[in-house]
Amino acid sequence: MKLSQIAEQLDLEDLTPALQTDAEVTAGHASDLLSDVLANAPSGGVLVTIQVHMNVVAVALHAGLAAVVFASERTPEVSVRERAEKEGIKLYLSKDPTFEIVGKLYSLGLRGSHG
Repeated sequence: MKLSQIAEQLDLEDLTPALQTDAEVTAGHASDLLSDVLANAPSGGVLVTIQVHMNVVAVALHAGLAAVVFASERTPEVSVRERAEKEGIKLYLSKDPTFEIVGKLYSLGLRGSHG
């Protein structure tokens, strides 16, 4: 499923609009523990988290993620968004809590790396 389709279906706010990419998303992962993301998030996947600091971008890049969705209206600082654009990681914002976002992703056919 394309990032643009996910963003539209989940009514996500694009925090990195200057980054013109519409990657194919292969799977999803939800975690607020960045070591878990490094160990278990699928390459090409989307991460759902409430962590909004700079390390999220570094971890997403290292894990090969296509995008990060910040849940519960948790908004990263401009410097985090700028770094994500520079590194090619799309960032989105959702009003919904993590549980609801993951449920919606699942209903769209996205699965975890182990599912």
